[in-house]
Amino acid sequence: MTDALAGFALGFSLILAVGAQNAFVLRQGLLKAHVFAVCLICSVSDLLLIVAGVAGFGALSDALPGLEVFMRLFGAAFLAWYGIRTLQAAWRGGQTQEMAQPAGSLRVAVLTCLALTWLNPHVYLDTVVLLGAVSAQYDNTIAFGGGAAAASFLYFFGLGYGARLLAPLFAKPRAWQVLDVIVGVTMLALAVKLLLM
Repeated sequence: MTDALAGFALGFSLILAVGAQNAFVLRQGLLKAHVFAVCLICSVSDLLLIVAGVAGFGALSDALPGLEVFMRLFGAAFLAWYGIRTLQAAWRGGQTQEMAQPAGSLRVAVLTCLALTWLNPHVYLDTVVLLGAVSAQYDNTIAFGGGAAAASFLYFFGLGYGARLLAPLFAKPRAWQVLDVIVGVTMLALAVKLLLM
């Protein structure tokens, strides 16, 4: 149980960072469009990546000693780029406000969600690299990974369905601009954190 709680706590703290994937889930929740499918895709994707990290990160990092450093540097560069781009959009009036347009079909929502999840190196850093590396320190890696996966399911479904409570706030264009500032600053802070690890 202790290992599962540790996995839950670390998984939840890593996933709290506002990024492209979380912003998309929030958008879908605010628009009340395809929320279940989007939350399920994000949660199951995290589960698969956590399993990969917990099951094989130790062996992979032993085989490729520089992998962790490379992933951290690549992730920091991606996060810095994304953070700067988002802050520029906030300065211009808010990129995320464009997300308030109609959500489109289920197919478009699913494909967008898959792209934001599987093409984002930060997702791999959190799940495969960081959770995988930390799990090696625990006796029961399965419990640790299960706790981290439970955090993902709780977070994504909470964000997707809880976003409805924020709908009145996001009716104002200024709120989308503030969200972009928060996303940008968070991404830059995470980039610095990765560089200092």
